[in-house]
Amino acid sequence: MNAQLQQGSGGQQTTVSREETQAKINRFYAAVAVPLPRPNWTVMDAFEALVERQPERTCLIYEDRKLSFRELDALAARYATLALELGLLAGETAAVMVENRPEFFAAWMALAKIGVTAALVNTQARKHALEHAISKTGSRVLLIGAECLEQLLETAVPGSGLEVFVVPDGARPLPALPVGLADINPRLAKLTPLADAASHRQRIRSEDPCFLIFTSGTTGLPKAARVGHRRFLGIGIGWKTAAELGPDDVFYCVLPLFHGAALMSLYSTAIATGGTTVVRRKFSTSRFWEDVRKYNVTVFQYVGEVCRYLTNTPEQPGERQHTLRVMLGSGMGIDVWQQFTRRFGSQIRIFEGWGATESNGNMTNYDNRPGSCGRIPYPERSHLRLVRFDPETESHPRDARGRMIECAVDEVGEIICQISKADGTIVSPFEGYTDAEETQKKILADCFEPGDRWWRSGDLFRKDAEDYFYFMDRIGDTFRWKAENVSTTEVTQQLSAAYPEIEILNVYGVKVPGHGGQAGMAAVVMKPGQEFDPARMYAVATAQLPHYAVPLFVRVATQAQFTANFKLRKVDLRAQGFDRRVVTDPLYALSHEQRRYVPLDDTVLAELGIPT
Repeated sequence: MNAQLQQGSGGQQTTVSREETQAKINRFYAAVAVPLPRPNWTVMDAFEALVERQPERTCLIYEDRKLSFRELDALAARYATLALELGLLAGETAAVMVENRPEFFAAWMALAKIGVTAALVNTQARKHALEHAISKTGSRVLLIGAECLEQLLETAVPGSGLEVFVVPDGARPLPALPVGLADINPRLAKLTPLADAASHRQRIRSEDPCFLIFTSGTTGLPKAARVGHRRFLGIGIGWKTAAELGPDDVFYCVLPLFHGAALMSLYSTAIATGGTTVVRRKFSTSRFWEDVRKYNVTVFQYVGEVCRYLTNTPEQPGERQHTLRVMLGSGMGIDVWQQFTRRFGSQIRIFEGWGATESNGNMTNYDNRPGSCGRIPYPERSHLRLVRFDPETESHPRDARGRMIECAVDEVGEIICQISKADGTIVSPFEGYTDAEETQKKILADCFEPGDRWWRSGDLFRKDAEDYFYFMDRIGDTFRWKAENVSTTEVTQQLSAAYPEIEILNVYGVKVPGHGGQAGMAAVVMKPGQEFDPARMYAVATAQLPHYAVPLFVRVATQAQFTANFKLRKVDLRAQGFDRRVVTDPLYALSHEQRRYVPLDDTVLAELGIPT
């Protein structure tokens, strides 16, 4: 029996055999593989079955508002009547841009009730990114929260022929709306909830998309990834089984619902169990444990940075007295993992994993091994492979027979997932994007035999001797900061257009002590006769970009660095970061207090919470 020595979350030495790990993996996939009741079984069929079985049970809790399954269903059914009046038909797409609140669920579920695919737009998207998100999905109706109205009015979307309904936000008064935008509430008040929703979605199959989630990928503007009904429901069924969850569990949702983690992972599991979901607009460290105790939260969906925030808060009396017992997520480093369980209790089961919104494969750390995203105990039983990747040539080396080369222990490579065999037999389907060209870019062919097809993740990993996998980095230009993927190409395009005095702009991610992910850094070369203006750079960056994409550091260089084939070189810049011992160019850091970039020194680093 092969076994590995593992440091348990409580500090004890434990062993987990390959057979034990494989048994856990098998259990998850056996649950996912259970056939749905019928070929056209959708997310709303599953939800409406819950409404019939437990109508008065609490479904959502938002601030001091509780909605039963029946009440949420009735609200969604009223929205569905409006969608039909607008002429939306099964198979079409409509956009939803609403923050975490009951109205998000009502809008998304209303569309799903009649077989319309919801394009879930990032509530922080601005200008070109927002226009791109709506136009690329072919949506002709937009349901937008009043909290996002300012962003919409910055674009050319109003007046483009798109029907726009504004969903009022109780937290703020609704301003006067320009021509072409309508308050949804007066229209809804005149409508009765749709009673025969199922008849409108009869031709929708389980494999059809339930919603679109935008993912930045490795470069460029966000891409709309399809998420089918079967896949959504399967994820929830799998987690219900793996984490041993049931109807008495309470799920805590603070991550944005337009992201895969909150909706695809957390809420799919809530539907699978019939449990209650507590929804917050945004994550708050000060309210987290208070909410856990107040609502008896048992399950939390995290990203690594959230857990770091919690471990960085001052210790409070009784902070180990809580009901939290399961955490699902990704991006938790070994340091945060060990600090978190030591401080808040080793009884919390952490299911750290890896996957992507559009991926046809995933991994989960079922063995509670800190720092690992998962284990593939028997590679021959998995459709995932770790293959060599050359970052300089941005290609996969092949052997003399033309086959890709699998990585050795501790060798960094890219994860790929098999779509189909050489004979065309589907192994694990890749649903792809709405853009066929972008879909094709993610498919590799003839990897291990002529005719096979594999999905490329763009993620770099290493594995240890016991086949535990550890995330290393993203291929290409994208980096992750504040739990968001940031496309350096998009940042470069937005800043360059708004600040034309910059001749060359090179954007990249740099490691920051004490923080997860990478912060944005921009190396700028000014045009002859132009000087870098720190106040203007701040104004441009904060106006054009979401807060998480605004560069934290700026390096003012005299000349750019290029590779031999005239590509901007990032490798050396990343390595040097903002280290004043090796960087001789002037360095600046973001200061929201002064509303400008300021010369980098120990004082500004301290203000940013960065140790020196």
